[in-house]
Amino acid sequence: MPYTEAQEHAPGRLHTLFAEPYSAFDNQAMERQLHLVVALKALFEAPLRKGRLILRVIHGWENGSAEPAALAHSEHRIDTLADAQAVAEHYRRATEQGDQLPSSTDSLLATPLAKAIAAAETQGQPVEEETRHNPVHWPEFAGGLSLYTFFKVYHRLTYGEDESYRASRCDTPQGMREIHEFHLEEGEFAIATPATDAEGGDTLLILHESQLETVLTLMEECLVAARKWGLVG
Repeated sequence: MPYTEAQEHAPGRLHTLFAEPYSAFDNQAMERQLHLVVALKALFEAPLRKGRLILRVIHGWENGSAEPAALAHSEHRIDTLADAQAVAEHYRRATEQGDQLPSSTDSLLATPLAKAIAAAETQGQPVEEETRHNPVHWPEFAGGLSLYTFFKVYHRLTYGEDESYRASRCDTPQGMREIHEFHLEEGEFAIATPATDAEGGDTLLILHESQLETVLTLMEECLVAARKWGLVG
C-alpha cells in the first residue's frame, strides 16, 4: 500500500467549513465554541441520527506501554446519547468496583497485524523482527499502513497530544476514511468517518475510557447548542 494512501494534515470536510480548521479550535480562537458546535454537527450528529455511529472505547495501555496485544477495547452501536451515557455508566461502575473493563474478544491491532504479516510472508515478502515490532515499519507490508495510522491515533488518545486538531486520510479495509482528532480542554476523541457523505459505512467515535463522561458531556452540550441555533436538520 503506497504511503500516499495515508496522509496527516490532509484536507477534510472541515476545510469546507473553516478557512483555517487547524487553528479553529485553539483556545485563542475567538469563536472557538461555535466552531466546536459546527464541527460536531457535521461529524457526529448526522451518523448518530442515521444509526450509523459506533462508539469505540479503548483502554489497556498504561505507563508508556504501546504493545499491540495490550490495547483493549469495546464497541457499541449508538442510536442516542442515552445509549452512550449507559456505556459510560457501565465503565464507571466497573472502575469503582474494581471489575474488569468491558473488552471485545477481537483485537484492534495484534490480530490484524499478525494476519497482515502472515499474508505478506505467504506472498513471498520476508518481514524482519524490527518490522514486526516497530510500528513505524508496518507500512512496508500490505495492510500495515492502516494499522500504523490507527496505532498513532490510539497512542495520542491515550497519552495526549499538543495539537488541538488534526485530520488524516487513510485507506482502510472498510474504504477511505477521514480521521478527525480533537485534543481539547473539554476532552480528547477522534471521529473516523467515510470520506464523503455519499459513501456508506459507519462512523466511529473513538476515545479512551477515561474520557467517556467528559466527551459525552461535550457532545450533549454541542447538540443542544446546535438545536438552539437551528443548525440541526
